[in-house]
Amino acid sequence: MAPSDDPDRRDFIQGVTAGGLALGLGAATSADPPADVGQPIPMKLTINGQDRELQIEPRVTLLDALREVLHLTGSKKGCDHGQCGACTVLIDGRRVNSCLTLAVAAAGGQVTTIEGLAKGEELHPLQAAFIKHDAFQCGYCTPGQICSAVGLMAEGHAKSDADVRELMSGNICRCGAYPNIVAAVQEVQQLAAKENP
Repeated sequence: MAPSDDPDRRDFIQGVTAGGLALGLGAATSADPPADVGQPIPMKLTINGQDRELQIEPRVTLLDALREVLHLTGSKKGCDHGQCGACTVLIDGRRVNSCLTLAVAAAGGQVTTIEGLAKGEELHPLQAAFIKHDAFQCGYCTPGQICSAVGLMAEGHAKSDADVRELMSGNICRCGAYPNIVAAVQEVQQLAAKENP
């Protein structure tokens, strides 16, 4: 008798298969999400120095919370995949793609958007430099570019034009204003270096 015809072995394989199926089906039903998943939860975000109370689902991105709930539309939704940088904001001074960051992950941090950079009517030095150097055309990517540049300067790694280009490479300008963007960033960096030697 061949090993595959052995009744004990066949019974064993059938039993294991049936048991595995039962376990798999049981696991699938026990892993069903709880009834409250997708329900809004209360959370507090600090945006541009102001505490904001929100009631949103845990799966809402920071970008959607900013644009759709808080109506801060400066941060743009470009690719929605973290590849273009149009949604760049700062969390505790660190630049992040808000389309890939859950709003709940920003709780407890200081979120700064393009709307929070100016002091009243006084533009942030990078905003003024972008205007001076004509570092935008359509302007769609500009808020993300400026927020990224603020973070870049805080990091202190960009010394040369090549450094700025490399470290800002996650921010795409479809109009091709890159030389002017680099010039604006470098001007502000040089001014900052003179003021804080």
